[in-house]
Amino acid sequence: MRLNTRLIGVIHFTRIGIAINPPCFENAMSQTSNSQSSNSKFPQAGRALTTGVKLAGGFGGKLVFASSITVLSLSGMVLSLILSINFLQNTDEPVLGFGVCLGLTLIFNLIMFFLSPLIMDLMQGWLYKTQWMTLKDLAQSSPEAADAIKRVCRDHHIRTPRLGLIPDQNPTAFTYGALPNGARLVVSEGLFNYLDEDEIAAVYAHELGHIVHWDFAIMTVAATLVQIIYLLYYFIRAIGNVFGNDDKSGVKAGASGLAFVAYLFYLVGTYLAMYLSRTREYFADQFAAEVTGNPNALSRALVKIAYGIVEEGSRSVEPSKLLAGTRVLGICDHKSVTASGTAYRVASDTSQIGAVFLWDMFNPWGWWLELTSTHPLTGKRVRALSNYAEQLGIVQEFNMGKIIGLGKNLSKTRLYGNFFLDICLYSAEIIGLLVGGSIGMVIYATTEQSKYGWILPVLGLAIGIACKALVMFPSYKNSQQTDVLSLMSDPYASPLRGKPVQLAGMVIGRGDAGYIAGSDLMLQDKTGLLYLHHASWLGPIGNFLFGLRRVQRLIGADVAAVGWFRRGASPWLDLVRLISSDGTIVNSYHRFWSFVTSGFFLLVAIMLWKFL
Repeated sequence: MRLNTRLIGVIHFTRIGIAINPPCFENAMSQTSNSQSSNSKFPQAGRALTTGVKLAGGFGGKLVFASSITVLSLSGMVLSLILSINFLQNTDEPVLGFGVCLGLTLIFNLIMFFLSPLIMDLMQGWLYKTQWMTLKDLAQSSPEAADAIKRVCRDHHIRTPRLGLIPDQNPTAFTYGALPNGARLVVSEGLFNYLDEDEIAAVYAHELGHIVHWDFAIMTVAATLVQIIYLLYYFIRAIGNVFGNDDKSGVKAGASGLAFVAYLFYLVGTYLAMYLSRTREYFADQFAAEVTGNPNALSRALVKIAYGIVEEGSRSVEPSKLLAGTRVLGICDHKSVTASGTAYRVASDTSQIGAVFLWDMFNPWGWWLELTSTHPLTGKRVRALSNYAEQLGIVQEFNMGKIIGLGKNLSKTRLYGNFFLDICLYSAEIIGLLVGGSIGMVIYATTEQSKYGWILPVLGLAIGIACKALVMFPSYKNSQQTDVLSLMSDPYASPLRGKPVQLAGMVIGRGDAGYIAGSDLMLQDKTGLLYLHHASWLGPIGNFLFGLRRVQRLIGADVAAVGWFRRGASPWLDLVRLISSDGTIVNSYHRFWSFVTSGFFLLVAIMLWKFL
């Protein structure tokens, strides 16, 4: 549906959808009220008497500290690597090549920094049919959001951002640009469909926080430094390749060691950039709480956005291309909000939603997997917002104190007792490869038998894969019947130790956005939505054929599924067997392929032993 610009801003908040009326703003807005809308499911606590009150944060760290430590650390890594190159001799050509590429990288990133908003504008229009609206248009749909924009721009001496609307029912919001005075603030129609007006205003205030804090500019600098570190790694390695294995000067050995350090810097730099991104989300939340004086509204918005994503996912045959394409930019990571959206869908009070936050706040896997995410987990954000409500003297709509109390009663042994071992098992194939390689190098250094340097890493890889598979895929013969919400509310769930379960529901679509041959499925039961991960006995070819030929016939079918439930940043089920109401049986072979892969590498190790 392509919207005429004149029609934007006359969106009616209804439970069943968004209606676009004739372009008569005054008539349309007469039907919009500032009172609680029909989307409200739980009692609301109101807001602070005044706005602009400074709140004590610190939940995601210090914003200036996070920005400074990230940029300075990355700059220090770049400088140390450049200085280290000077200790390598006879490397004129590689260093010259590096200098040229470094200059081109900086120039390219500088050009892209200023051109990227224009490129994004074109892409938004092409991919998502984004339409642009004025502040007056927005004021007719959400007076409070328009007022927040006016106040923030006035107080911080910045121009009104360019306001966009995407005709998509999946609720989302994001900001992009080069400098605050040229920022774009884009939302989807779904935001107006699923959120009350105070929640819409809170979302707009959150995105304004990104603009005021120069988030996109600082993240661009951080990303550029990470690129330069990788470039340094590449050229340091090239310096070593100039010299043969018989090099007597030690330059090759020095370059190899320095390249290893450069790659470690690159990995650390990537995690630092993601830490900075998560910190900025916390501070955008705090900014929204200060601007609106209504932190509960943003808490509700985060949960109801998750609910909207689950609802729209249940109506669509394929996952949203909009959410997939704007995952990093969006107000939340759509893959990590399934649990809270599912809980809101069936909850009779906020305590049922809080139950799914236990995993976010207390399960160590939540902390571990959050390291690779650009957004904090929803439970942690709601906890911070509830603290702001307490500071403002407002009732906390999500009683996070009670949730924290429940968390203190969780079994620490079950949560942390085997966590270090589980982390090792989670990376068992890599650890096996490294340990085998290290032992092989020691044997070579002491006995000069080089074959162990080839055999032992492969053997370690085979053993690592097998050990991991034994833990990931326990026996499913005693699997218990359950539902999606119960699984989401399990604070002990793990991405490693699969929980054998049985689910009954309907296949409502594919699990892969925009991929017509995707083999993963979406299952919906009365409590929520869960992805089913399929593995054909023919491997990738079988998955492709299954997705191309059979998935479409399964959509809409009532099914019973058996598999291993896992919860990482997003929950899913590794499928064992699926039986539809018409008797169709689909088998999946995750455990089979793990042991086949382990056996293959074991066979390779045996062959190396024989022929070397």
